[in-house]
Amino acid sequence: MGAGAVLDKMQFCGGNSVRATSGINGALTNTQIEQGIKDSPAIFLRDTALSATKGASDVPEPLHRVLTYESAPAVHWLQDNFDVDLTILGHMGGHSARRCHRGKERFPGMMITYALMTALDNVIKAEGDKRARLITKARVNKLLTEGGEVIGVQYEKGGKNYKEYGPVILCTGGFCADFSEDGFLAKHRPELLHLPTTNGIHCTGDGIKLSTALGAGTVDIDAVQVHPTGLVNPDEPDAKVLFLAAEALRGAGGLLLSNEGKRFCNDMGRRDYVTGEMNKLDKYPYRLVLNSEASKEITWHCKHYQSRNLMKHYTSGADLAADMGIPVSNLEKTFADYNKGAEAKSDPFGKVFWPATPFTANDSFYVAIVEPVIHYAMGGVKIGTDSAVQTSDGTGIPGLFAGGEVAGGVHGLNRLGGSSLLDCVVFGRVSGASATRYLLNKISVGDVHGGPPGSVGSGGGGATGSFTMTVSPGSKNVVVSWDGSAGASAGSGGADTPSSDSNVPLRSSYDDDDPPADEGSSADGDGEQELVPDGLELTMEEVAKHTTEDDVWVVVNGKVLAPRKFLMDHPGVKKRS
Repeated sequence: MGAGAVLDKMQFCGGNSVRATSGINGALTNTQIEQGIKDSPAIFLRDTALSATKGASDVPEPLHRVLTYESAPAVHWLQDNFDVDLTILGHMGGHSARRCHRGKERFPGMMITYALMTALDNVIKAEGDKRARLITKARVNKLLTEGGEVIGVQYEKGGKNYKEYGPVILCTGGFCADFSEDGFLAKHRPELLHLPTTNGIHCTGDGIKLSTALGAGTVDIDAVQVHPTGLVNPDEPDAKVLFLAAEALRGAGGLLLSNEGKRFCNDMGRRDYVTGEMNKLDKYPYRLVLNSEASKEITWHCKHYQSRNLMKHYTSGADLAADMGIPVSNLEKTFADYNKGAEAKSDPFGKVFWPATPFTANDSFYVAIVEPVIHYAMGGVKIGTDSAVQTSDGTGIPGLFAGGEVAGGVHGLNRLGGSSLLDCVVFGRVSGASATRYLLNKISVGDVHGGPPGSVGSGGGGATGSFTMTVSPGSKNVVVSWDGSAGASAGSGGADTPSSDSNVPLRSSYDDDDPPADEGSSADGDGEQELVPDGLELTMEEVAKHTTEDDVWVVVNGKVLAPRKFLMDHPGVKKRS
């Protein structure tokens, strides 16, 4: 049906999803069935409702039902169509079963987003701009409307404005890096402004601002999740942007301890509860402690955090106690009490799952200093179960859809761990289907609005003339032709509209040891990587000498690259304050 356009205001694709570390939830998945895990969408729905109301009610909202009952199909879609490894199951806080899926290595958010973006890149390479376009460093500044309908967007790239036409799907994320004086945090949660965030600098609520300017309603806009375990780098204690300690670390058996070496909460409680207990006790710095059994369950994460100076390995409890400045007897008593509770299946803090027991002081440990951190905005634009953006009274805005963190109401007042990636996949699929259905309906009655001069539907009069629609079941393609010429209502705003950014680097620094095979230059040269001249043989020792911002070399598939020009755009570069 013509080219769909993906616009990303950053140089690198993936957004915050690439940072997701614990996994994606799914109830009654093939992986669960194979591993004998008893679960169901109904149980997941109840867990979601309880979390959404902070335990006040188990009565779900319609969006909760979509999220949970579409969870298994979402996981299977990733496994079957994109070969994403989701064979390990983790137990997250607030869940009644092990349902958070991840792979054997690397962070699941990176693996999922990279698989999807690679598939898009392959379509672009195979078919050019006929099927899809990817345009980076494209900041949408206006939703285009005509007759009360959204017909496209205007975006700025390289100092020039361009337009794209067709139904619009907002997947712009939340606002948990919007620290501006008139931003969402300042307006709705000013008491959080002093906290660090796990969000990238792109998370400034753009989609919410654009849609509310057209009259879209918002839901739970003041609901911002403060995650209890942001990872503190001892060398950068005041950093404004933190990595997140995956909740899967606690699901594997990690314990949260105060500065006295004592437990103070149900380590597997909901995020809002754990954060509240940390603040109430006020025994900072808190530590997340994994014994050898727990760390073996989630080895890749531990070693990755250790490589970033965010986690430290201790060969004994005595070494850990010495670093904490407490008697080792404190840890010995904490561990002994915990082991007794595990044996009796009774805990003063209400814990009911006991992985990686027993804990002993003569074991080895991976340990991280953690603190509360702004993590996720549950609030966002109001949507229906079809992902259509709505006004405050529930009236749909034709041609405008949303999925992911930009949408409110999916998680209520508190999101469960593992449901952010799920939200993106479930409502990404729902919004895609809804936008396609919307466009096909418009085409079928010849009512396609908008478009640049000379395009189908230009001037707001709708498509004119006869057309034919050819459906190919084998390739699952639909081709619409007007007067014998293939075309589409969704398209670019003219001949000078940017084409796809070819070979835009899709993977972030989270996968430092295995970057994509083809990281070439973007179409406009913004992401150019200069290759060290071919034929020049270099040793790794020589490459290791080039580590400054002005002179940095990296090795990718045996080639030495000097990525100076896009270094400051890369998500793995120095933290922004």
